[in-house]
Amino acid sequence: MATLAAFLLLWGLSLSPAAEAATFIDTRPDLWAEAGSLQEPWANLTLVCRALLGTSDFQLFKDGELQERVRFSEGGLEHRFPLGAVTADTQGLYRCRYAMGENRWTSLSNLVEVTGADTLPAPELSSKPVSWISPGLTPTLLCRAGLAGVTFLLRRQGDDQFLEVAEAPEAVQATFQVHRAGNYSCSYRTLWSGKVSPGRDAALRCETPVAHQSLELLAAGEVVASAYGPSEDLVLTYVGPQHAGKYSCRYRSWWPLVSELSDPVELQVAER
Repeated sequence: MATLAAFLLLWGLSLSPAAEAATFIDTRPDLWAEAGSLQEPWANLTLVCRALLGTSDFQLFKDGELQERVRFSEGGLEHRFPLGAVTADTQGLYRCRYAMGENRWTSLSNLVEVTGADTLPAPELSSKPVSWISPGLTPTLLCRAGLAGVTFLLRRQGDDQFLEVAEAPEAVQATFQVHRAGNYSCSYRTLWSGKVSPGRDAALRCETPVAHQSLELLAAGEVVASAYGPSEDLVLTYVGPQHAGKYSCRYRSWWPLVSELSDPVELQVAER
């Protein structure tokens, strides 16, 4: 499981400047990554380039150099570039573009960073239509990751809990409406699906509605892992068949408050 964050300062103002009307059509394509499994995102990765207009010609760039060009007899709106398992040769910064006619190309797409198994690229956080709060105008924060299917979280500096959590099973971004000025950050995380491979660590996230001093992970009524401070992850190290089963969590706040148990989740361990 991995979590990356981006930050944005949102100002509170009493009046907003007059908006200027403009008409602009951005023909740039959209580029994102899709993983064969979010348990191991970089084990089997595909880059998807989606055009705004129908085209029969796509190009993929890595670190500013053309990597692949594909041409079709019939036009379409999307092409998938399979990378497979990410290696040192395929790590880098990717963009794509498509043809709008003979020798006419769009501008390059947004950038997608392929980093490998050790880390995930940080998300991007932006505001629409403006980055301030004024009467009658509610800004929307847009948190975007380069990887599809992740879960997004929004936090306001000074708050002890996430304001919102949004799952995006098919998308690469989530939107949040905000009503208070402040310094906001967004993050995203991947969740495992299926079985955990033996010998690997499993991190179970316990989200609490209030600030906590510690977290406890329980199996069959016994505490099997603990975490202290602001951490929300409870880690089982070197998972084996003995770890398979149902788990619940609880939190401890200012003594002697102990929460009720969460709903259980089942951990499955693959065979060797």
